[in-house]
Amino acid sequence: MIDLLIGPISSLLDKVIPDADERNRLAFEISTLAEKQAHEISKAQISVNKTEASSHSMFVAGWRPFCGWVTTLGLACNFLFIPIANFFLTLTESPVTVPPLDLSEMMPVLLGMLGLGGLRTWEKTQGVARP
Repeated sequence: MIDLLIGPISSLLDKVIPDADERNRLAFEISTLAEKQAHEISKAQISVNKTEASSHSMFVAGWRPFCGWVTTLGLACNFLFIPIANFFLTLTESPVTVPPLDLSEMMPVLLGMLGLGGLRTWEKTQGVARP
């Protein structure tokens, strides 16, 4: 959105501000405005994450482990329990089969958490992790 405004604003600066150095400085500030805002939002989210992770309340800090266990259980159901159940249902000549779970919405959550866990493990092996 801001990228669409940079061109017209730069052309206005050419007309309003005669000093080339001041005009370039203002054009640079305008062009980096979106990046600065995104950086501030990221810093605020990191602060919230630190506060949540350090909480001793199960309702605040417990959601991350809960998401991990739920996604792991869903993965185990899809690749262990459902195939085993279908195997036994086939052995008993039952017409019922258990359909597999749709993992399209769960896998990004699980893979994101695994990625963060991998980064944490890497930090520990490098000796830069906090206790």
